[in-house]
Amino acid sequence: MRNEPVVLVHGLGSSFEHGWRATGWVDLLDDAQRKVIPVDILGHGTSDAPHDPAKYAHLDAALERALPDETVDAIGFSLGAQLLLRVAARTPERFGRLVLIGAGENVFRNDDTQALAEIFERGIEPDDIAARVFVQLARSAGNDPQAIAACLRRPSDAFTAEDAARVTCPTLVIIGDRDFAGPPELLVDALPDAQLVVLRGIDHFRTPSEFDCIDAALEFVEAVPPPAS
Repeated sequence: MRNEPVVLVHGLGSSFEHGWRATGWVDLLDDAQRKVIPVDILGHGTSDAPHDPAKYAHLDAALERALPDETVDAIGFSLGAQLLLRVAARTPERFGRLVLIGAGENVFRNDDTQALAEIFERGIEPDDIAARVFVQLARSAGNDPQAIAACLRRPSDAFTAEDAARVTCPTLVIIGDRDFAGPPELLVDALPDAQLVVLRGIDHFRTPSEFDCIDAALEFVEAVPPPAS
C-alpha cells in the first residue's frame, strides 16, 4: 500500500474546502489513512486575492512551493490539473502518482478567457451555460469575483506535448465525454505513462463529484478506504 501524502488542487472558482472537503474526498482519504495536503490557488479560498493579473503569472511556481520535500501523490481538477501538469513537467521526481480530472486537449490550447473575466468584473448574469456555472461556483465558494477575473487574465506560457512528455510519473486522466476540456487523446498520448477513464454522460463540472471518478482516482493512488465492519 502507498502511504505518500496526497495533494488536492481545486479548479477555477472553487477552493479546497468547496471542491474537496464538501464532496467527500478528504474524509475518504482520511479513512484510507492518507495525509492530505490542502492547496488554495492564489485568488481562491484562504489564499490572498489580488486584483492585478500580473500577480497570477506564476501560479504553477506557487503550487510547487506549497509542496513538501517528500514525494507526493497529487489529484487536480481543471485549473488544478493544468498547474500540476506544469509542475510535474519540471520536477517529475516529486510525484509518485498523478491524477488529472477535467483535463484534455485544452491543456495545449490557448482558450480565450477574456469574455469570462469580463463577466466576473462586471457582475453580469451570462447567457452561456458554462460561464453561468463558473460564476455560480465562485459565488458558492465565497471567492472574490475581481480576483477570479484577474486569475483569468493572467499571462501564461504555452504548454506543449514536449512538456507533457517530461511528466514521467504514472498518470491517470479522468474526463467526462461531455467535457469541454476534451477530447483527452492528445494529452494521454503525450504522457509517457498514462491511463484514461472516460465517464459517460458527464460534463466538466460534475466530474469531481461523480462516484466513478472518486473511485477511479482513489484506486489509482491506492487510497481506497477499508470496507466498513
